[in-house]
Amino acid sequence: MKGMRFAFLCREKPEPTGKKVAIIGAGPAGLSAAGYLVCHGHEVHVYDKLPEPGGLMLFGIPEFRIPIYRVRKGYEELENVFEVKFFPKTKVAFGNGEEEGDEFVENIVNFNELVEKYDAVLIATGTWESWMPNIEGIELDGVYPALDYLFKIKSAKLGHMSWDKVPPIDGKRVMVVGAGHTAVDAAMESLLLGAEKVYMSYRRTIREAPAGAYEINLLKQRGVKWLELTVPVRIIGEHGKVIAIELQKCKLGEPDESGRRRPIPIEGSNFQIDVDYVVFAVGQRPTPPFAEDVGIAVDKKGRIVVDSRHMTSREGVFAAGDVVIGPSKVGRAVLDGLLAAESMHMWLLGR
Repeated sequence: MKGMRFAFLCREKPEPTGKKVAIIGAGPAGLSAAGYLVCHGHEVHVYDKLPEPGGLMLFGIPEFRIPIYRVRKGYEELENVFEVKFFPKTKVAFGNGEEEGDEFVENIVNFNELVEKYDAVLIATGTWESWMPNIEGIELDGVYPALDYLFKIKSAKLGHMSWDKVPPIDGKRVMVVGAGHTAVDAAMESLLLGAEKVYMSYRRTIREAPAGAYEINLLKQRGVKWLELTVPVRIIGEHGKVIAIELQKCKLGEPDESGRRRPIPIEGSNFQIDVDYVVFAVGQRPTPPFAEDVGIAVDKKGRIVVDSRHMTSREGVFAAGDVVIGPSKVGRAVLDGLLAAESMHMWLLGR
């Protein structure tokens, strides 16, 4: 039973350098950076709002993609062999920013105070805010951002949340909107939890689906009803609960700024499907650990701006992973964390 090795550059703890580093976020970027830094003799403290390290690898991505024990073995090695100090259920913040996954927070640490306390800081807080469309019925009971939906399921599977806080999916009809990996995961988890019917609505065709045709076809083989070239226009409720969704058919027009052909709604093509849950997997926003100005530049998409060394506009504060590059795959976040850690190490020595 092999775990993930985050400290793959060494087998035991090297001589200490006397430098102390804080990492905010214990997802793939934060853990890989921690592994690199401890192998170079730095003392590492990791702050994370969740009840255990792993980030979306544990709390968002289903177990059929990343087995739970592998992540746990990986961070346990960091803790037991390399003396990385983890501060779970601890949110680092400045200003008042609320996002998904905050349910477990017991301590709040001020971002500026943290920066003062350490020789260097790495921000690796990811993308914990789901984008939700502004349509009628979005506030109904039974409408979920995919991240929140998966987060509740995984928290229960990990033993951190009771199952009565999870939407009772068994025997119900679920509509997933989107066609990226998060949408695929939400559809698959719904099937595994016994949903009677799972639909997927996507505004383009299977050829443009970000998760790829292979993943979508696997779901279709398992009985998921694939509705391409459709967009949700409203969610219909009764007594405050979802009972149906209204979709509109569309066709593909000229390419937009993303280079993909723009979906154009077809008038008079609306139709309804009876569902119990609607899960939106249409994008996530980066969630830096500050809601107000702390002297760190972010771009118009909310991503932290870094230079070639992964340093932010504030000296000694670095950033890596999805909070910098936007929602990505685990491998990309791991690599970004390693590159940032390498720069931090050089900077700490040069100082």
